[in-house]
Amino acid sequence: MLLVPSHRLALLLRPILPHNTWIGWLGAALVAGGLCFTGWARIHLGRYWSGIVALKAEHALIRSGPYALVRHPIYTGLLLALAGTLLARGTLGALLGFSLLVLGVLLKIRQEEQLLVGHFGAAYRDYQALVPAVVPRFRSSS
Repeated sequence: MLLVPSHRLALLLRPILPHNTWIGWLGAALVAGGLCFTGWARIHLGRYWSGIVALKAEHALIRSGPYALVRHPIYTGLLLALAGTLLARGTLGALLGFSLLVLGVLLKIRQEEQLLVGHFGAAYRDYQALVPAVVPRFRSSS
């Protein structure tokens, strides 16, 4: 896209959201919150983190911290930050980019889930039954 003349990309720059200051600030807050959540998950995962779908030696199933809220908190935080970017930019291109990244994350989650079920078996299936993949469930205390 860098090599395409900008006038040919005008459709992608078309606004799909109204230009409001509060929408921009909301987007910025979502980006900050999403990146903080991703950072917390990455730090909590520690030595078990990998940029590729792989298991480390003596890999343990982490179910605490952000992993008690969602099974893939790094992706949750990244998607939240990307949703904030979508709000802040408010263009058709931002929506298209967000949609493509959601698709990519869902494909990577599927790979990771297959690997984790294969390695941890019933323990991971129990975790899947209790904890949502990406979007946390908010339960009432009553």
